[in-house]
Amino acid sequence: MFQRHKFTIPYKLRQIPLFLAKHSQAGGLAMLNRLTDTLNFQADALSLRSERQRLIASNIANADTPNYQARDFDFASALRNATGQASQGQSSLAPGKLQLATGSAGHLGRGGVPAGSKQQADMNYATPAQTNLDSNTVDMDRERASFADNTVRYEATLRFINGQVKTLNTAITGQ
Repeated sequence: MFQRHKFTIPYKLRQIPLFLAKHSQAGGLAMLNRLTDTLNFQADALSLRSERQRLIASNIANADTPNYQARDFDFASALRNATGQASQGQSSLAPGKLQLATGSAGHLGRGGVPAGSKQQADMNYATPAQTNLDSNTVDMDRERASFADNTVRYEATLRFINGQVKTLNTAITGQ
């Protein structure tokens, strides 16, 4: 059984913004916000890559399960939703989503998630490339390619975060 793991920022990394805030001068707050926004963006991307990897692995594991419907999500739109960069207005191309009114922060919103929490990625079902007698929509070639592509992108995001942390650490320690 797969468990959902949330990416957490290590303790030392969380201390960097506090150090910068304590030792910054006027205008330093804008710099601090840019640093934390970039790290938060990368952390959200890493978390979504991890979730997508779990979905693809689940699809591969259920390749022989009758009537199993392969699932995936659009990474770009999920990242926009997770970082709050999704467009708020209605567009002629994409109709706006209906929002539920809640009287308290403890009420559950759409999909059973607490009101005000980050929006989850919209899951899509894979369209079958060819018909199957058992109605399974897992295409192993597509899933393997998606798995490899997502793995490379996950590692690239992780390397980018590591590079940013090393750069920040060098700037703070002066070494």
